[in-house]
Amino acid sequence: MKMKLFAIGVSLLAAWALPVLAHHSFSAEFDSNKPVKLVGTVTKVDWMNPHIWIYLDVKDNQGNLEHWQCEGGPPNTLMRNGWTKNALKSGDAVTIEGLLAKDASKTCNSRTVKLPDGRSVFAGTPGVDTSEK
Repeated sequence: MKMKLFAIGVSLLAAWALPVLAHHSFSAEFDSNKPVKLVGTVTKVDWMNPHIWIYLDVKDNQGNLEHWQCEGGPPNTLMRNGWTKNALKSGDAVTIEGLLAKDASKTCNSRTVKLPDGRSVFAGTPGVDTSEK
């Protein structure tokens, strides 16, 4: 019986710890000195904790299609800032202003998103200071 309780305890601890380990620091992944403005078409939205992800197709300066992924804040925070789960859908044209990933991938941390209805909403992770120094 003790072994069974121990196994259950370890399983619960692991289930709690994995999401914490998966979460990351903003400064570990994104460069607050590299702003980006993306104008493109939404291909997918993952509305889940700990952050939403918006995937979009963007044309570069030569007209080539690039596939981007943009991290947003937690769903609960975004809802308090005017978002709904259905605010974006595949095919929507959006403008995203954010900060580039340090690894030079087509990834950014979203700061604001101009929604298809014309509203601009805060989309970033709360508590990240990206002000000019």
